[in-house]
Amino acid sequence: MSAKVGVWRTSSFTNGNGGACVEVMDLRDGGALVRDTKDRTRPPLHCPAPAWRAFVHAIRTGEFE
Repeated sequence: MSAKVGVWRTSSFTNGNGGACVEVMDLRDGGALVRDTKDRTRPPLHCPAPAWRAFVHAIRTGEFE
């Protein structure tokens, strides 16, 4: 992943209309933290590296479309 570790990045699907928006932070071990942009008071979801890689692969190959 191209983002620096420790930096939150916003989903490319985020818009200013209050839609379902998420932010992701890459972890050094290849995993990620995921949080809801509308409620940052809750702890982020931790995705271990194997689960995160599988999720990203599924998105890229159209499994969720």
